[in-house]
Amino acid sequence: MEKAVDMDSVKIIVFQLGEKEYAIPVNQVQGIEKAMHITRVPKTPSYVKGVINLRGVVTPIIDLRDRFNVKSTVDNDDTRIIIISLDDMEVGFIVDAANDVMDIPTSSIEPQPEVVGSFEEEFISGVAKTDKRLLILLNLEKVLHTLK
Repeated sequence: MEKAVDMDSVKIIVFQLGEKEYAIPVNQVQGIEKAMHITRVPKTPSYVKGVINLRGVVTPIIDLRDRFNVKSTVDNDDTRIIIISLDDMEVGFIVDAANDVMDIPTSSIEPQPEVVGSFEEEFISGVAKTDKRLLILLNLEKVLHTLK
């Protein structure tokens, strides 16, 4: 018997970039892959690392650490590529680790603080406080805006 989904909650994927935890809605995630060979594409912004051939689909790869000016770490066994789908476009995000899939109550989501003042501020749709964690919710349209 399937558990009824509470309409006042949202299912998210939590991932790590540096010291912070970010989240995106699970319904926009197509898959999570281990790091793999990325073919570089000339004349692209530094955060666009190239493309991969994922099950016959050529998918552009963005390093979110670069995109958000987060101090870059060396890829390791925890590094993941989160494949997201938005407006008929598939894109992979390189992240330090994929931590959790969880439901968060919509009541725990607050608008982004006015004083964030960081480069990633424009990419944030809100923050969620759960237990002892603060999750930064991304606005994927804004993150991908320059790719269109």
